Amino acid sequence: AAVVRLVAHLGRGPAVLVGHSMGGMVAQEVAASAPAVVAGLVLASTSPAFGKPGGDWQQAFLQSRFAPLDAGLGMAGLAAQLVPSMVAPGAAPEAIAAAQSLMAGVPEATYRAAVAALVSFDRRANLPLIGVPTLAITGAHDRTSAPEVAQKMADRIPGAHCVIVPGAGHLLNIEQPEAFNAALLAHLQLANPG
Repeated sequence: AAVVRLVAHLGRGPAVLVGHSMGGMVAQEVAASAPAVVAGLVLASTSPAFGKPGGDWQQAFLQSRFAPLDAGLGMAGLAAQLVPSMVAPGAAPEAIAAAQSLMAGVPEATYRAAVAALVSFDRRANLPLIGVPTLAITGAHDRTSAPEVAQKMADRIPGAHCVIVPGAGHLLNIEQPEAFNAALLAHLQLANPG
């Protein structure tokens, strides 16, 4: 609802929504619930589904994501543990530091709520209904939203295309900003040729 209100507030008509990871799930939700405000989608390092909240894998995922917080490490400690596992081998130290800083700034309660909501997300049935230019993009080394997931997602969205960024993991826009931005700009030309 907040994204829909923002697009209305800007008063510029439908928007190309760019969502990374959980933000890509938000973009899919907006495309499903308010398609009139969406002119195009960029679904970066995301997935159309995560699973069911009662599943063993999902519960183990939640436990692994919350364990550092439960141990009192805070968001900075969680970021220090998690971010290095999300980037490609050989990622630039400054990219890792930037991602850790961003993650450390997220309020713990917000992070917990977002991750808890993540495990029940499932928009697979809506993919064939997306009627706007869509780019699915992920890093070649993304272990969270694997390249195969991005390709399958693009295959189910009419007219979508998929880009796999070499030398990037889950944080491709930080790890390989030039390649990410080039794909984004090319897609924006498709979604908004004027």
